[in-house]
Amino acid sequence: MRNEKRKEILNRFYYQTDQVIDMPFNWKQMSRLLGYLKPYRKSLLPLAFLAVTINTIIRLVTPILIGKYTLDYAIKNKDETLLLQLVVLILSLYIVSYIANSFRIRWMNMLGQNVIYDLRKHLFTHIQGLSHRFFESRSAGSILVRIMNDINSLQELFTSGVINLLMDMFLLIGIVIMLFTLSPSLTAAIIIILPLMFFISTSLRKNIRRAWQIVRMKQAKLNSHLNESIQGIRITQSFTQEQENMLFFDGINKENYESWRNATQKNAMFRPFVEASNTIGTVILIWLGSLLIQDNHLTIGVFVSFAFYLGMFWEPISRLGQVYNQLLIGMASSERIFEFLDEKPIVTDKMNATELTDMQGKIEFDQVKFSYDGKRNALDNISLTIQAGQTIALVGHTGSGKTSIANLITRSYDATGGTIRIDDIDIRDILLSNLRSQISIVLQDTFIFSGTIIENIRFGRPDATDEEVIQAATIVGADKFIQNLKNGYETEVEERGNILSVGERQLLSFARALLANPKIIILDEATASIDTETEQQIQQALKTLLKGRTAIIIAHRLSTIREADQIFVLNHGKIMEQGNHDQLLEQRGEYFKLVQAQFRMMNIS
Repeated sequence: MRNEKRKEILNRFYYQTDQVIDMPFNWKQMSRLLGYLKPYRKSLLPLAFLAVTINTIIRLVTPILIGKYTLDYAIKNKDETLLLQLVVLILSLYIVSYIANSFRIRWMNMLGQNVIYDLRKHLFTHIQGLSHRFFESRSAGSILVRIMNDINSLQELFTSGVINLLMDMFLLIGIVIMLFTLSPSLTAAIIIILPLMFFISTSLRKNIRRAWQIVRMKQAKLNSHLNESIQGIRITQSFTQEQENMLFFDGINKENYESWRNATQKNAMFRPFVEASNTIGTVILIWLGSLLIQDNHLTIGVFVSFAFYLGMFWEPISRLGQVYNQLLIGMASSERIFEFLDEKPIVTDKMNATELTDMQGKIEFDQVKFSYDGKRNALDNISLTIQAGQTIALVGHTGSGKTSIANLITRSYDATGGTIRIDDIDIRDILLSNLRSQISIVLQDTFIFSGTIIENIRFGRPDATDEEVIQAATIVGADKFIQNLKNGYETEVEERGNILSVGERQLLSFARALLANPKIIILDEATASIDTETEQQIQQALKTLLKGRTAIIIAHRLSTIREADQIFVLNHGKIMEQGNHDQLLEQRGEYFKLVQAQFRMMNIS
């Protein structure tokens, strides 16, 4: 019962963020996808096209040589010289065709891999530039599926589908011309079944495309749950919920399996249908062709050539059906990929935005309003001024608006009302990259990347030397524990820094922030998860870290903000009190109550 409830919640969240896109197949969007071939239109694409052209011409010429010329001329007239010449010519053409086909496969694989590389790079680069709201409204699994699975599903389309489509279209046109040249009446009788094929294939088109879209959606749902389960494995094990989680996973996995089974069943309907059409065409050929031979309207050689071409006729049609299925799969995936590529960041640079080359760090909020959902204000007419080099603290209960202020300073979001200025310049007039490059944030939940200690610290400034990294670590007190590790600064920290304690991860984040040398630093509950001894060590480090910088400290632990120049007490998005520690205690207001409550908790513990 609990699993059903979880699945209902997951479905509700998932369908709000990753729905089946039900639009008619349009070549405009497909041409947009094929636009990724443009960088190779003067290199790999012409080479592949040349190989296809050679192969197609040889295939069109060979049946005439085998049937009409070999049977009706060389064998019928017992011309051994002509027969030998034809045999050598046909063998030579097959060898050339083999070589051309080998190069075609090689060049097409290179082309396909390059296009997939470019598309994935473009999508990842675009997603990195999207606003925080995008990531808050979508699961990590959904985003991962778009970057990996959806793009992977296009691989076959680019490695073989596009060129095969052109090759088969040219081949089909050439075969039809040859068939009409050999026997117009016999050709007309056979291709009369093509309208029926077109009608049935068209009726299957929408169902196949929708089926593949559902497959992509179920895969994203599965990835989302896997991501959540792996990250929350400790909680699952501590509450002994492995069996229940497995049952839940089994349900999602079964949905994924059923979606694949349904899509492949619909996909598989094309080939048998083409084969049935081939059988009908062959029956017509044998019946009508025999009559035409008896009436001397058709020679044996022409009949054999016609049979070769007819066998070749259904082959490109069958492959075109497969390519069409690839196009449908590609359409389903491209719709989901372009949905992300068409997503516009909410926070963007103005056309005339400029760089702030010598930031001092003065921050001013002027009647600032902000809402996450457009309904409830997280900040309501906030006005405050932070002088350059000043350290201020934001305190208040959860949901009072402290983190929202930090989010607006970094332009993770834009204010819905009022103005925020840095050095008397509206932050919306400053280039976003330039603004963020001069601001560092240290969060409570420090993210440590896979790699070495030194690489994680250098993330703050990639061009920093080893000496500068070590100096930053030494200043914040991280050097001591780093030197005690087996490989020192070259120690691999594993995923999310699992080999490090919470306090050690936090010290690394301080070193990272110090190395970046920002003008403004924001500490968002940065010492909340640190023990008292480590906190005292960090308090010493903070004096160096904050020196000469504008600092905003968000903290519940009031011991960390005693020395702040100004303390702002927030409640429901409004500033209730402001002043330094001593002044606020004298007021015996909201701040005084917070201090008292914390002292009571410390005495109880």
